[in-house]
Amino acid sequence: MTGAKIVGALAGSFALAFACDYVIADKKIFGGTTPSTVSNKEWWQETDKKFQAWPRTAGPPVVMNPISRQNFIVKSKAES
Repeated sequence: MTGAKIVGALAGSFALAFACDYVIADKKIFGGTTPSTVSNKEWWQETDKKFQAWPRTAGPPVVMNPISRQNFIVKSKAES
């Protein structure tokens, strides 16, 4: 019984959040318009070309978490 209430409450809260987001953002009940930089596909393509042509002067990419790459060497106690 309790599990069903928790699942129902979660589903209801997600439905309410979606409805509020849709009414406020998509239907624009507080007014306003979507900026042309978001809705204009040609503007987006030109901006993408500009960023792809940007001169790259930095070094090679840096690995933020080297442990996740699993390329480190583990030494045994006899070697150290």
